[in-house]
Amino acid sequence: MLTLLGPAFVAAVAYVDPGNVAANITAGAKYGFLLVWVLVLANAMAVFIQYQSAKLGLVTGLSLPEVLGQRLGTKARISFWLQAELVAAATDLAEVIGGAIALNLLFDLPLVAGALITGVVSIFLLAFQARGRQHIFERIVIGMLLVIAVGFLAGLVIDPPRPAEVAAGLVPRFQNAETVLLAASMLGATVMSHAIYLHSSLVKHRFGARDKAQLPRLLRASKFDVTWALVVAGLVNIGLLVLAGNSLYGVAGTDTIEGAHQAVVDYLGRGVGVVFGLGLLASGLASTSVGAYAGSEIMGGLLHVRIPLLVRRVITLIPAIIIIAAGLEPTAALVWSQALLSVGIPFAIVPLFLATGSTKVMGPFADSRGVKVLAWAIAVLIIALNLALLVLTALGF
Repeated sequence: MLTLLGPAFVAAVAYVDPGNVAANITAGAKYGFLLVWVLVLANAMAVFIQYQSAKLGLVTGLSLPEVLGQRLGTKARISFWLQAELVAAATDLAEVIGGAIALNLLFDLPLVAGALITGVVSIFLLAFQARGRQHIFERIVIGMLLVIAVGFLAGLVIDPPRPAEVAAGLVPRFQNAETVLLAASMLGATVMSHAIYLHSSLVKHRFGARDKAQLPRLLRASKFDVTWALVVAGLVNIGLLVLAGNSLYGVAGTDTIEGAHQAVVDYLGRGVGVVFGLGLLASGLASTSVGAYAGSEIMGGLLHVRIPLLVRRVITLIPAIIIIAAGLEPTAALVWSQALLSVGIPFAIVPLFLATGSTKVMGPFADSRGVKVLAWAIAVLIIALNLALLVLTALGF
């Protein structure tokens, strides 16, 4: 079974990108452990959603964008692609900004220079993604995921929180309108639409043509892969919020990544600060590579157009560079980008659940009635949170 591990760990990198760092540190620094429950719930939903995406790819031999590309008319395909590209652009913004901030913290590089370096290194990483070498790309990304985990959780070893206080954050509640915005940002950073599109592509490329008799074994292995990968990602996310809530709560200026890093250095030591910076750098590099890969698969599946992945990487880097050069506050841009990602989630999960619940698409592997009920309960919850976010934004909160 271990030989089947890999695709979910690549997708899981999207769940620990710099947008997560910004949203989770902001939530913890401002509100302590109040929103721990959001991360636990979001990660549980992510396990379910990512497995559904993997199942679609294994059973049909098609990615979710390819399934949609076969069933939508031309205008619908283009419209769907445009919203997916907008969400992908917000994702890339978060990832490139995160890498730039990390290089600034570690080496005092200007943000624009850091963004360019992040883009160049991601191009190098994507060179390992070529067909026939996906396993190399997977191993590199898994290695970076381990660096991310160590980098972001090291502070909890130095200054462990009180379990009872963390457990109090498992009670679902909001404090004010800002906590709803933060919850939407955390959800958008945890359940990532581009990872949903990508996972079905990853298993399709990894396993290729296979005998139908192999499907039950592959589905079991994929469930194992998804569970462990997202347990790691979930622990990192929860650890970030707990670290901020425990060590940074109430400290002025810690609702930005730079401020949080300085507080970590002051409170936990320079060594922990360096490890934190390395984790952030690995997060930006790995997630921007995975994001570019996902964007390529989305375009290919919906528009039936393929452009070289490295060319796409260069093109999508430009908007992030422009926004960074404009001088926007980096952490605020990250949090708002994650809120935008949250709005894009329904466009990924609704067609996914329609596909996995259809016997025409999935045959005997279509979702059972209980799975369908759970799937649509998740969809309703996510859409309700998005509507609340839009209303609060319109009212000026």
